[in-house]
Amino acid sequence: MRLAVVFGGRSSEHGVSCLTAREVLAVIDRDRYDVVPVGITRDGAWVRETADWSDVPDGTLPEVRAGLPAYSWDELRDVDVVFPLLHGPWGEDGTIQGLLDLSGVRYVGAGVLASSVGMDKPFAKTVFAAGGIPQLPYVTILPWEWKRDRDRVVARVGALGLPVFVKPARAGSSSGVTMVEAWDELEAAVTAARALDPKVIVEAAALDKRELECAVIQQPDGRPIASVVGEITVDDAADHEFYDFEAKYLDGTSTNVIPADVDETLSERIRTLAVQAFEALGCEGLARVDFFHTSSAGGDGLVLNEINTMPGFTPFSMFPRLWESSGVPYAELVERLIQLALHRDAGLR
Repeated sequence: MRLAVVFGGRSSEHGVSCLTAREVLAVIDRDRYDVVPVGITRDGAWVRETADWSDVPDGTLPEVRAGLPAYSWDELRDVDVVFPLLHGPWGEDGTIQGLLDLSGVRYVGAGVLASSVGMDKPFAKTVFAAGGIPQLPYVTILPWEWKRDRDRVVARVGALGLPVFVKPARAGSSSGVTMVEAWDELEAAVTAARALDPKVIVEAAALDKRELECAVIQQPDGRPIASVVGEITVDDAADHEFYDFEAKYLDGTSTNVIPADVDETLSERIRTLAVQAFEALGCEGLARVDFFHTSSAGGDGLVLNEINTMPGFTPFSMFPRLWESSGVPYAELVERLIQLALHRDAGLR
């Protein structure tokens, strides 16, 4: 079987995608698969990358190298399955999934619709609200609104109360995210988010929150199942207002606690909602579903934060570690996902 692993890409998560690819490529059975590593540079060039970044210093992320032999995306027609390890826009958002569907090529993960809706936080929230999944209040700022009707936007955001989190609507890994604790900080925060995406989302802050995560994969019969629940903590002594990009990937100040110290009732509630979110979005293969347990919410205090249709597989990533704690080792998890892709229909499903 010829397997193409695609990574890098044009989004702000380029380096995270490269880390993910390095780990996945290291465990694929080369006796079973003819593996073709395909890198996409930051400016969108497709190259034949090796994913050997042994010379990258600690505290920095690898990059797909320009100047390598070119790889034509049309060559993907000659592979049996693609593992698109791309995070963020121009990869995780349905773009490469559409290319592969047009080419009749099987691939790991969600299809076009689930990928694109999952990447767009406001649209995903609309779907989850229709499914009755609890969330915190939010405001979407469209590009034209910020330019032409800023006073109305500020009034809508003001109704959320302080603090708020300002985010690019279609980015991940906490890229471009700012916590706003005074209204005179709002404009700068929106400007920072708009540097990555002209569409912005502003969310009410989850006070006294715990960040709890659950991973979902499909069984061969298509039934999604949930992992144990994990918790992310950030060192109190670290200089981070929240679980930001540096805490996630660079400075080692975050810790994954698996399983999370939660009672059985809350654990089962999280696992049930994770599968519910997976099905509401129409996901396939895999997803990581993130929650807050917070005093800002009513009921049991549990709210959905977001879903990731192609979560990271880095040494720090929750998704593979959650499944490892659920009895599925890293290499077996990768193999399961590839087999799921190989045994599903190409095109409309």
